[in-house]
Amino acid sequence: MSAVLQTNALVKTFGGIMATDRIDFTLEKGARHALIGPNGAGKTTFVNLLTGVLQPTSGTVVLNGEDITQLSRESRVKRGMARTFQINQLFSTMTPLAMIALVASERLGYGVRAFSRLDHDRRVIEETAAILAQFRLEDIMDNSIASLPYGKQRQVEIAAAFAAQPSVLLLDEPAAGVPEAERRELLNIVGSLPSDVSVLLIEHDMDIIFRFATRITVLVNGRVLADGDPTIIARDPAVRAAYLGEASHA
Repeated sequence: MSAVLQTNALVKTFGGIMATDRIDFTLEKGARHALIGPNGAGKTTFVNLLTGVLQPTSGTVVLNGEDITQLSRESRVKRGMARTFQINQLFSTMTPLAMIALVASERLGYGVRAFSRLDHDRRVIEETAAILAQFRLEDIMDNSIASLPYGKQRQVEIAAAFAAQPSVLLLDEPAAGVPEAERRELLNIVGSLPSDVSVLLIEHDMDIIFRFATRITVLVNGRVLADGDPTIIARDPAVRAAYLGEASHA
């Protein structure tokens, strides 16, 4: 195994508040890695630092051996990092076919030219068809995204991120708000992603985490509390106390 994404002593402060406190983190190539922690643990801030939404106060972010700490979000996408959000970021008036074709066109450097004449570009057609099939979207590919059940919308969002051909895919609570029947299909699709795509899952649902992850990192108060195999994390008294503490204030 080799690291595809690393952070070294990553710090982010907001005024006098330490949101992330010298986080050292490694995502291995091909990993199925979960990032967990109680509310306010710093998970969203950490992911925003990884993706360039925020700039760190100090520390570094390294993707595929390259220091990307100062790069823009767009530059990180071009270098192989894609992300989904807690609330989907789709163009609701588009169709799954158009959404995925647009991402594929942009990645191939065609921009709106190929997208506007989709019938004439074989590479975009072939890639779009393959992704629609992989994500089980063929039956609804011509429907407007706004008309789809929420679980299908989440599938489209992950498919669009996958169309960017990332080496690192960050999934921010992909099953949040998805009904149980649709959640099962969504998780099966995520679980079947190619092994050369390293996945970092940010999630609260422990059932999802333990079904998916082969490694877990726990953040509490902006620090790494624990990192390791799921069976070890599940038995860690400090981790259990962190979650029980959150539950007792619910």
